[in-house]
Amino acid sequence: MSFDLIVKGGTLPDGRTADIAINGDRIAAVEPDIGAEAGRVIDASGCLVSPPFVDPHFHMDATLSYGIPRINASGTLLEGIALWGELKPLLTHEAVKERALRYCDWAVSMGLLAIRSHVDTCDDRLLAVEALLEVKREVAPYIDLQLVAFPQDGLYRDPTARDNTIRALDMGVEVVGGIPHFERTMEDGRRSVTELCEIAAERGLRVDLHCDETDDPLSRHIEQLAYETQRLGLQGRVNGSHLTSMHSMDNYYVSKLLPLMAEAEVSAIPNPLINIVIQGRHDTYPKRRGMTRVPEMLKAGIRVGFGQDCVRDPWYPLGTADMLDVAFMGLHVAQMTSPEDMARCFDMVTKESAAIMGVEGYGLEKGCKASLVVLDAGDRIEAIRLRAERLVVVAKGKVVAERPRRDTALTLPGRPASVNRRHSV
Repeated sequence: MSFDLIVKGGTLPDGRTADIAINGDRIAAVEPDIGAEAGRVIDASGCLVSPPFVDPHFHMDATLSYGIPRINASGTLLEGIALWGELKPLLTHEAVKERALRYCDWAVSMGLLAIRSHVDTCDDRLLAVEALLEVKREVAPYIDLQLVAFPQDGLYRDPTARDNTIRALDMGVEVVGGIPHFERTMEDGRRSVTELCEIAAERGLRVDLHCDETDDPLSRHIEQLAYETQRLGLQGRVNGSHLTSMHSMDNYYVSKLLPLMAEAEVSAIPNPLINIVIQGRHDTYPKRRGMTRVPEMLKAGIRVGFGQDCVRDPWYPLGTADMLDVAFMGLHVAQMTSPEDMARCFDMVTKESAAIMGVEGYGLEKGCKASLVVLDAGDRIEAIRLRAERLVVVAKGKVVAERPRRDTALTLPGRPASVNRRHSV
């Protein structure tokens, strides 16, 4: 027997050492020592071989637009939304598509091969929706791009948002989004949660709401989201993104809320880089970090994935499509420093986020999609510590990115000629 590609001797996330054989776009075998021939053999000895990175929360219609038409001076969420409102009339189909494709190139180079992107539906042209649907088709051979119909200015606050959101879903956008805390009143926010979930239930779609992205502890739309999930039988298909108000909520109320989320199988996507930059802007000291209660959610049995959210746009000036940056920041802010917790942070930018998105064929088992990343690290924790180099990226059976392993040359008396920062205990 021969294979198209064999990745030999890599360490899998669970600690096993194995060869991975690939035929076409599927994994054909995962065994300790595959002796067959292959069109190409990649030596992954001593390296971590992982399924691809997954970003379950992003804004691809805005990415790489930083500075157009101006910079967010206050760094707040509300100024970012206002700035996006200034940018929207300036958008062109070609510019949105070009920036999105450029970001997808970055993503491939970083082993990020599944992305859920919210796309603003509060523009009667639905220009960004059309552009990103084209991008989705073009990158399909190497990136699984999932789109969310997102009424950025509020389902009811914007006069045409509801109709445009329905139009976007009719065009092929596959997830229902919303932003209840940005409606004019708490009651409007509650009603928007109900209607959006009903739309999803009627169409058999997933739900992912920007939910309670505020420092206000009385913003509690996640409770309504859990209720509607139960009422409409949407368990396992609903996600609450951000949930930053929970950072400031009363502990007693949270002790009621988390079991409700777990019972409804509502997942959560905090976005560590953005949440800790945008939240707490009205505080002096002590200054709230803003990120939601990740360890408590995990203990309650809630599925949690980490998202990138923004890269070089009206809300965030930095970013490189590196999900290990996201895991690194999340680990610190959530104070998840036990070995088990650190490894779990790696899972939250890989398999946990893939499960939230419902990515088909994800993993490193026989029959799974042949998408994987060879990392210059020995295990999941070292990968986060080093933000490890992606030595090889394979997408659906094809090598799509690779770079040589690099040590740093030293010129020091009595010291080694080169150094890397990997470390074996």
